[in-house]
Amino acid sequence: MSVPPPDLTELLGALPPHRRDLFGARVERWWPDLLDGLSVYADPAAVGERVVALAARAFAERDDELHALDLRRTLAPDWFQRPEAVGYAAYVDRFAGDLRGVVDKVGHLQRLGVTYLHLLPLLKPRPGDNDGGYAVMDYRSIREDLGTMEDLRDLTDTLRGEGISLCLDLVLNHVAAEHEWAVRARAGEQRYRDYFHVEADRAAVDAWEETLPEVFPDFAPGSFTWDDDLEAWVWTTFNSWQWDVNWANPDVFCEYADIVLHLANHGVEAIRLDAIAFTWKRLGTACQNQPEVHALTQALRTVTRLAAPATIFKAEAIVGPRDLVQYLGKGRHHGKVSDLAYHNGLMVQVWSMLAAGDVRLATEALQRLDPIPASTAWITYARCHDDIGWAIDDGDAAAVGLHGWSHRSFLADFYSGDFPGSWARGLVFQHNPATGDRRISGTLASLAGLECGDPLALDRILLAHAVVLGWGGLPVLWMGDEVGLLNDPDWADEPGHEGDNRWAHRPRMPWPVDEDGALLQRVRRLVRARAATPHLHASTGTTVLDPHDTGVLLTLREHPLGPMVSAYNVTATERWVWGDRLRELGLDPDSCVDRVSGEPPHLAGPGDVRLRPYQAVWLTAP
Repeated sequence: MSVPPPDLTELLGALPPHRRDLFGARVERWWPDLLDGLSVYADPAAVGERVVALAARAFAERDDELHALDLRRTLAPDWFQRPEAVGYAAYVDRFAGDLRGVVDKVGHLQRLGVTYLHLLPLLKPRPGDNDGGYAVMDYRSIREDLGTMEDLRDLTDTLRGEGISLCLDLVLNHVAAEHEWAVRARAGEQRYRDYFHVEADRAAVDAWEETLPEVFPDFAPGSFTWDDDLEAWVWTTFNSWQWDVNWANPDVFCEYADIVLHLANHGVEAIRLDAIAFTWKRLGTACQNQPEVHALTQALRTVTRLAAPATIFKAEAIVGPRDLVQYLGKGRHHGKVSDLAYHNGLMVQVWSMLAAGDVRLATEALQRLDPIPASTAWITYARCHDDIGWAIDDGDAAAVGLHGWSHRSFLADFYSGDFPGSWARGLVFQHNPATGDRRISGTLASLAGLECGDPLALDRILLAHAVVLGWGGLPVLWMGDEVGLLNDPDWADEPGHEGDNRWAHRPRMPWPVDEDGALLQRVRRLVRARAATPHLHASTGTTVLDPHDTGVLLTLREHPLGPMVSAYNVTATERWVWGDRLRELGLDPDSCVDRVSGEPPHLAGPGDVRLRPYQAVWLTAP
């Protein structure tokens, strides 16, 4: 027997009739999905009524301008899937000093074609070491040196007026040990002790850790930390001062639902769900990618749709390819989980192809990825604020005659500059002697050869951008990559950064930038080419084709306007796309156009398309 939605009379009594009717219609529409997501709890309806009350309060407090945005987004739910949608990511202080400074730099973003701005963590972190801001002490305050919540509201107002949506991080898996919840837990309040995973018995800790991988083996071994005040061990996946919260407790779900609504009412249009893969714990597993994660994300997204449907979710799930699609929704959660997810596999394969000059591994890995719901999109990117972990599947490697461990080792050697002939200048991050795992830090330009002066470096940078922009998701450029920023040689001199070489690829933006610089102009042209190519709407999937040349990645997008064939030469030598292959795919090489250049492709022989070293083409009918 279905459970009816709660009575909204008292919750909405003060609102005008049209607002009451609107919220009531949303509850009626989304109540079943909310209950389905909350089915992990013993009494889903009781939890549902609690969060509907939270949503009703947020709905009543929401600004008229944001209600108008909700209407526009409800009528155009594909706004983030469109070809003109392009993202940019940055740390506030390293990009512009503070939130008010970001307002002053909106012109640069507009000229670049940005419609979506992701500002890395700016909610109040713990003092001192805070994992780059991901150890949050207060979800309702801004880091003091960056501004205030009013500054955040002013920024979102300005960005919205310029057609730019703001994305902020919300850390779901843990809080800082100084967060009020943790402080009250240590003070002896059982309610808040229950917000965390606390074990008084070391044998119980050992049972958990038997199957738990270490995220930061160099400086945070193990997954539990002893706390004298608790007189127990507390779960700390990432660092001893980051306490994992207990999502099996419905009070925790309600807390985070309220935080999401609070941010949405400050004009935040996208919430990046940080560390989402770790949020549900199950003994005997790695405690990642558990099915309850997807159910609860569905419930959290549904609560948001009740009060602020303009706000979308982005899953920060850096997981294996077989688990990744779940974060956009499969099975009963199809299209109901997050709206966006990081295509980490594409990023890794871009760098693998460039190092090896071979597309066979990338083809195998990307072909095996399941399709995603048509209402969602990949976040595509060449790099981000984090290190690059070589997520090469052993099965994919074996399928193309490679050994997984050896190829990962080759990539680490190549991008740290240790491989003979390498043009890359990265730094090894988190070397694990037990497994041989070595991740890599470095800016796009330094990893692509610009730091060592390689003459083809700019072409590699443009090729990486072309793959990201031409995949069909929501591409996000990292701050400074558009102007070729190199690794910061003084990264270790800043207090608190000396033990984390990821700060090498987080240099400060050197304003003023050369707005006429060759790289910036070429990146802008690529962004404009993307915006003018309707075939790149994210609702159309990308199919990776078997290569006719091991140095050329071929993809197909079967759009209602006709096919789009993209070809990416990942080598330093001239390559070709055979005319016969294009004809098989429905394109006439003698009459097609390259959307990257806006001109017909360079042809020879029977319609063969010539590719210069590291050239990308997006081929469609005129």
